[in-house]
Amino acid sequence: MEASYKNRRDFIRQLALGGSAAFLAASPWLKVLAQSENNTKAASDRVRLAIIGTGSRGNELLRNIMNYKDEQNFEITALCDNYEPQLEYGKNYCHENGMKPKTYTNYKTLLENEQIDGVIIATPLHQHAHITVDCLQQGLHVFCEKSMARTLDDIRIMYDTHRSSGKILQIGHQRLFNPVYLEGMQRIHNGQLGTIGQIRAYWHRNNNWRRALPNNDLNFERQINWRLYKEYSAGLLTELMSHQIQVANWALQQTPVSVMGTGSIRYWNDGREVDDNIAVIFSYPDGTQCIYDSMTSNKKYGLEEQIMGNLGTIEFEVNRQYSEEPPATPGIQQLINDIEHGIFGKLPIGNSSWIPETASKYNGEPIISDNEFSDTAMQLEAFIGFIRQGKAPEKITTEGYNASVWTILAEEAIEKGEKLTLPDQYKI
Repeated sequence: MEASYKNRRDFIRQLALGGSAAFLAASPWLKVLAQSENNTKAASDRVRLAIIGTGSRGNELLRNIMNYKDEQNFEITALCDNYEPQLEYGKNYCHENGMKPKTYTNYKTLLENEQIDGVIIATPLHQHAHITVDCLQQGLHVFCEKSMARTLDDIRIMYDTHRSSGKILQIGHQRLFNPVYLEGMQRIHNGQLGTIGQIRAYWHRNNNWRRALPNNDLNFERQINWRLYKEYSAGLLTELMSHQIQVANWALQQTPVSVMGTGSIRYWNDGREVDDNIAVIFSYPDGTQCIYDSMTSNKKYGLEEQIMGNLGTIEFEVNRQYSEEPPATPGIQQLINDIEHGIFGKLPIGNSSWIPETASKYNGEPIISDNEFSDTAMQLEAFIGFIRQGKAPEKITTEGYNASVWTILAEEAIEKGEKLTLPDQYKI
């Protein structure tokens, strides 16, 4: 752990020191991760945290933040969940790591009884807004998982409360802290890909999303499988696409001007209300399009964000950059390739010559050589650092806000079958 922590910090420090002024202005949160000194301080300086929502994501955040328990002086003082097995898992995990948080089944009781500096909120989506607002109004810093909220109005209320309270509101877009993305974004913003013409993004899975109920008790159906019901979630849009529209906005340094889309329940006809496949197009002010699709009945293509310019392409998830003019293949290797692929000239079709425009076989180059980092852990380390400073870069919040509002607007566009623009009252 010590070596990987040092390597990560060294890489971030080099990126922060070597980045252009424009890049650092666009990624000001790098400073807190690039600090050279160890953040371990006296017990009186300990950052006290509570986690509200200890389901699958909440306990994943708990496991990740424990990566830094020896480097960061923090304490998990309280856990809250209304489902006992999940709460018990989180408590036992804390005990294994030398922390003994109190447990609660009602977050308001937790807030009344605990002296804490910040909260990590990982409840179902429809609960984000009122919990976040209550915490901010009580003077607490908040890390809230994406998407921000279930409605445009609730997203706006969260943002306005953050502004009026002066407290941190960090949304769980961990790619903002991923070294591959940080380095790749610097190259994009420096013009290495040329003019960006299109972004393609997708997230494909082949699983049901439906989780088993305890003792097959249907009374737990909506509590356990909340992602399948529109009252609580927008499904693929809020759970997956919200990450990738944030990446597109970040790459283009813009937010969309319109969105249109379509979706349906094609495969999982099991009573769910959210679509199991979607296709969405976002249009940006400079004419760039972001084309997005997602499904849960085929996993061949996995997930990716492809940023495509006239000089090259970046694929973030596989840590690759591709030039439009790749290095020349050595002569003998090129001859072998030609023989294997039957390429000995143009193929005459009719009275013209035609070359099939198949995908390039060029495998590109790595964006960074070492990408063994946990961006989820790094965003939590940053949250602790921001709490110590008493503030966070506002761009952290606006990135989450813009991704969230355009995610909910995409849902409305699909439901209405219309191209939609963002109403003025939700623009910041």
